[in-house]
Amino acid sequence: MKPMFPLNNGRRRWLAGLPLLATSLFLRPALADPRVRQASRNLMGTRLDITVQARNGDVAEAAMAAASTEMARLSDLMSRYRVSSAVSALHLAAGLQPVAVASEMMQVLKAARQMSERSLGAFDITVGAFHEWNFDPAQPIIPDAAEIARELPLVNYRDLILDERSGSAYLRRRSMRIDLGGIAKLPILQAGMQVLKRHGVTDAMINGGGDVLVSGQLQGRDWRVGLRDPRAPERLVGVLGLNEGFVASSGDYERCFVRNGRRYHHILDPKTGQPTVGPHGVALVSRKLDDINGLGAAIMVAGSKAGRRLLEPLKGVDALIVESDQRLWLSPGMAKRLNA
Repeated sequence: MKPMFPLNNGRRRWLAGLPLLATSLFLRPALADPRVRQASRNLMGTRLDITVQARNGDVAEAAMAAASTEMARLSDLMSRYRVSSAVSALHLAAGLQPVAVASEMMQVLKAARQMSERSLGAFDITVGAFHEWNFDPAQPIIPDAAEIARELPLVNYRDLILDERSGSAYLRRRSMRIDLGGIAKLPILQAGMQVLKRHGVTDAMINGGGDVLVSGQLQGRDWRVGLRDPRAPERLVGVLGLNEGFVASSGDYERCFVRNGRRYHHILDPKTGQPTVGPHGVALVSRKLDDINGLGAAIMVAGSKAGRRLLEPLKGVDALIVESDQRLWLSPGMAKRLNA
C-alpha cells in the first residue's frame, strides 16, 4: 500500500466538528420520493438515521421502528452510563467475581480481545479506567497527572477474562472499567440492518455518527457516501458507491474540545491515558465487520505507519488515513473507489 495524496497544500483546517463521512448531500433529494422513508433518533451518544426505500410505506415504517428498538436495546445493554447495564455490573464486580453477560455482549467482548491482540494493544477497551476525562466542550475536564498515573495500571486487555462456556466476563483488578464505545457501534448497526431485512426491507442505509452500513440501492443506484477533505470540510475528496457493507470512521473531530491551542479528543492512548497525537482521522470500507471493527481507533493510537502494517493483510479493506501533517494516505483500493 503506497499511495500518499497531498491533494491540497493550501488551507490546513481540520473538520471543525464535521464528521469525516457525508451522506445527507445525496439523501436529501431522494426523500422527496414517497418510496423513500427516514427515521432519526439519538442513540449511543450520537444521531442515528435510518433511510430505507420500500414500495409499502407501512412496512417501511414498521421495519424502521423495529430496527430502532433493537438497536436501543443493545445500546442500553452495553452502555457504561446505565447503572442497570451488564457493563456497570462488570465494573462493580471487578476483582471480585465474574458477571454473566448476554450473548450479544460476549461477541463484542470477543471482538475487542481479537482487535487488541491484532493491534498489539493499540486498541484496548479497558481504557474505560480513564473515566475522569470529560470531552463535552461546555464542561471539559482534564484529569491531573496523578490521577492518570493511578489509572494506568488498570489498563490491560489481558485482564479481561472471558468464559464462553459459562457466558461470563471478569475484570481481574478492582476499579477496572471497560468502554465499548469503539467496538459496539458497528455490531449494533448490523443488528439493526438484520431487523430491516427480516421485515422485507433490503434497500437501506443506517448512519450512526460517522459509521455507515448499507444494503441494496437507492433509486436504482448504489448508496453514496462522501469523504470530506479535512483541510476544506465543504469539499469532498471523493464519493463511495456501495450496495453492501460498512464505512467506518474514527477521528479527533468528535467529542473534543480545544484548550491552549491543543485539541483534546476522546480516543485515548492506552499507554499514556492521553488523547492520541498521531493521525487525525481514519475511514475504512469493508463488507466484513470483523476486519474493521475497532481498527480505526487502533490506527489512531498506533500511528499511520503501524496502521498501514495492520491493513496489509486485509485484502477486502480499503482505507483513508488523515496524517498528522494533514496529508491524505489512500490505500490502492480506496484510491480506485474515489477515482471511479
